[in-house]
Order: sequence, then C-alpha cells, then structure tokens
Amino acid sequence: MSVFRPALDGLVPYEPGKPEEEVQRELGLDRVVKLASNEGPWGPFPAALEALELSARALNRYPDGGAFHLCNALAERHGVTSAHVITGAGADAIIGHLSVAALDPGDEIVTGWPSFISYVLDALKLGATARRVPLRDHHLDLDAMLAAVGPRTKLVYIATPNNPTGTMTGRVELAAYFERVPEHVLTVVDQAYFEYIDEQDYPDAIEEYLKAGHQVLVLRTFSKIYGLAGLRIGYGVGAPDVIEGIAKIRRAFDVNTQAQVAALASLDDEVELERRRSLTAEGRALLAQTLCEHGLEPAGPAVANFLFAEVGDDAVPLFEALLRQGAIVRPLAAFGAPGALRITVGTPDENHFFASALASVRAATT
Repeated sequence: MSVFRPALDGLVPYEPGKPEEEVQRELGLDRVVKLASNEGPWGPFPAALEALELSARALNRYPDGGAFHLCNALAERHGVTSAHVITGAGADAIIGHLSVAALDPGDEIVTGWPSFISYVLDALKLGATARRVPLRDHHLDLDAMLAAVGPRTKLVYIATPNNPTGTMTGRVELAAYFERVPEHVLTVVDQAYFEYIDEQDYPDAIEEYLKAGHQVLVLRTFSKIYGLAGLRIGYGVGAPDVIEGIAKIRRAFDVNTQAQVAALASLDDEVELERRRSLTAEGRALLAQTLCEHGLEPAGPAVANFLFAEVGDDAVPLFEALLRQGAIVRPLAAFGAPGALRITVGTPDENHFFASALASVRAATT
C-alpha cells in the first residue's frame, strides 16, 4: 500500500529545463538565449545589489520570519496595515499556502484555461476539483467563470494579465464580476506583471477591490521587472483574516534574508522601473513584428513581458528547431495549449537573436 495520497496518482513531478550552459554544450552552440520563463532580463536593481552585499555577512542568522521591514514597507506603499500583507517564496508559494489553508477534498477552484498552472496543480494535489473555463479570444471569460462557480467553490483565480496569453482583464469587466461573485468565494487577482502595464483601463486590484471591501487576495511579485526571480520573493495583500489563515500553514523562515533585503531596496527606484517598463514595451513590439513576419500572429493586445503564439497542432517541433538555434522558449502543453509557444521579452540584443533564430528555422522549412 502506498504511503502517498491517491490525489497524487495522476500527477507527475515538475521537470525543469536544462541549464543554458548544458544546452550550449550538448548542442555545440556558440550562444544560448533563454526566453522561456518570463524573467526580467536586467538583473537586480543597483540598490538591491548593494543591499545583498551588505547583508551577506549576516547569513549565519536565520531570516526574519515575519519579514517585518518588508511587510511594513509594502503596507505603507499600498495604504494598508501590515496585517494585510504576507510574503512568500514567490507569489507561487502563496498560491500553494492558500490552497493548503482553504481546500479540502471535493472543494473546487475556478480558473480560466489556459492560465497559470499552479492554480490547477495545487488544487489537484489536495484532492480538490479544478474547473477550467476556456478563454474567449485569448482573454479570460469572467461570465463563464462565474457560471462555473458552485456551492463548493472556494477560490476563483483571475490572472491579469493572464499567463500564458499575456492579455489583461479590464476595469469594467472586473467591477461587473465583483458585483456578482458569491460571498462564499475568495477571488485571487494575480497581478504578477503589474509594474509592466501602462494601460488606462488596467486596475490596481488593491485600491479598487480590496479597499472597497470585496473578498479578494491580490498577488504581486519581485520575480519579474525587479529582477529577483532567483531569490524567490512575492507577496499577497488581503483582508487580515485571509492573511492570518495563510500564515497558519506557512513555514517560519520561507523567505530568506537576501530576498527580503533585495526586495526592500528595490521599492523606491521609480526611474529604473520606468526604464525597464519602456524597454519591455519596445521589445514586445519587436517580438510581435518578428512573429507576424513569419505568419505567427501573437495573442493580444499583449501587455506584459511575453507573447503567446499559436503555431499549429503541436508546438514541440518549432520549439526544438529554435532550441537547435540556441533560442529557448516555452512550449505550453502543460498550460493547456499544446499548439502554442510563449516567448519572453529579452534585452534588445536577445530579441534580435530570437528574430535571427526564427528566420533561420523558417528558411530551412520553406
């Protein structure tokens, strides 16, 4: 008899991609560019690098289990109390903690599909049911998602922008959703790419929904535009009872010292934030043009630091052909889109590298 829960029987362990240097060695390439994981390509902010160096000598000590200084700074930034804020090893960890805190076998979550895979996996691990609602024109269909809510629905996930399609849900649609969602449901608005977006219709879910009294948890991260993906640091903002429920199951020291000090030091550099936002918009436009030139129209309007493109019934052959050219992108079968690729916006040089790789692949197949 297995010691493991039956809910795990249909799941497979996460299979990470190979390191870039290993891909380069195996394929005998001069250069490999990774545009697969929606990371920011510029690394930590200068102030974060300085903070990392200063804190390194204290790494013999356990981290601050409550992330006191970071939580207070985030609370001040968002105009809430520290009781409204929780940190985690990436926003992904908070999704996992919330799932453990909220879901029993037979409970349900609702999400658009394709969307961020952890919403589904973290529910299935606990024996809960994930109701996956098809997108409409690559956008979340909030009306259909509301129709999928039942008496056992605990969580509804709204990723805006949606990963992997890169499309956003606007203010009018979200306001209408919150007017209709049943009171027993906690809505998770995942705004991991919040800082990239400069659209008038894009809402700040903390200001517009949490502070209006809606049952909502808003997720943000330092993994993207802030360049701290390797340190794993994200946070959630919600009502104190929601934060307390999540805190009951999180590990005491799950956010390391380096992550805390780097995130705190990154908060006030608006100039660098705007520089990265502008460069990303330029790079996104270049990548979109590149894809269109080769008959691959990206989903849109895309507003984050990546593009989604349907390339046929099976995206693996194009993924592998690009890999042989040194360009690593993300095939999306695990996200529910087996015929699509996701391409992250890189530096200008990396974007041009991808354009050359795609041109080479297309030339060899036409």
